[in-house]
Order: sequence, then C-alpha cells, then structure tokens
Amino acid sequence: MILAAIEALGDKNGSSKSAISSYIEEKYEGLPSAHASLLTANLASMKEAGKLAFVKNNYLKADAPSATPAKRGRGRPPKDPNAPPKPKAAPKDPNTPKRGRGRPPKAKDPMADAVKDAVAKATTGMPRGRGRPPGPSSAKKAKVAKEAASPAPADGSAPAKRGRGRPRKVAV
Repeated sequence: MILAAIEALGDKNGSSKSAISSYIEEKYEGLPSAHASLLTANLASMKEAGKLAFVKNNYLKADAPSATPAKRGRGRPPKDPNAPPKPKAAPKDPNTPKRGRGRPPKAKDPMADAVKDAVAKATTGMPRGRGRPPGPSSAKKAKVAKEAASPAPADGSAPAKRGRGRPRKVAV
C-alpha cells in the first residue's frame, strides 16, 4: 500500500508521511483506528530494510534516481584517480645546502652593526657606574622636580605642578 501510494502521488522530491496517510485513507476503506501509528512503524521498517529512502522529511522509493542526493561530506574530498599527475619540479642541485628547520633569521642591517662596533670601541676601558643607567629624559625629570619645589606664585595665575605619588596628609 505504501509503495503504491508513493508511486500514485508521483512527486519527484518524494511524499511526506501525511500525504501518504491521506492517500491511503481516501483509497482504502475500513482502516483500523491505529492507522497512523501502523503507518509510522511500517515506514520505519521499510526505511531500515532499504525499500524506502528518507530525504528531507519525504519518502522515496529506494531505486528512484533522486533517492540518494549527492551530499557533500565533511573533511577534505578524496583525490580523483583519473586526474593527470602533476608535473615534477626541476631537479635540485645536490651541492646546495638544505634549508634549516624553523623560521629563517631576519636580514641584518650592515649600518646597525657598524654603529654598534663603533660604540663598543669608544667605550672600552671606561668604568661603569653602579645600578641602572639613566634614561635619556633624566635631565627633563630633574627640571620638573625643580619647578615643583618652587613656591606657587602669589597672584594665583597658575598652580604649581604636583610631584609624583599620593600627596601627604595635611596636619589638622
């Protein structure tokens, strides 16, 4: 009955369960009250047996041409065995050294090396002071500290710069 209903409905994309059920109810009389559950069970068993194919909520006959649509799987597709082979690269010279592992080093700047060598030669033999060397803005910092130590102008035109850090508590 089910295969006859699918053939009679003749939809190229297959027939839904409700369409098959309504066709069977119109065509055949005296169906049991459990017709819907029996139809569901029979459709499932025919699908498992391979008589029907289930595609996009529709049932098709298994031998129908659109029963198994071309479905792209996950992952990389397999290589085509009929494809022509790729042309081989030019043969390598056996005298060239092999490339090392990892990332190649950056190209070195010849001027930077010359400046570094000149500075190293000029400072040889000079004693170094203890601790971290002063930065390029040490003179600027000294100037700011000197301005902060000077009292504020009496006319109130501009307040004095505050020093770094949290201000001291005012004694009450």
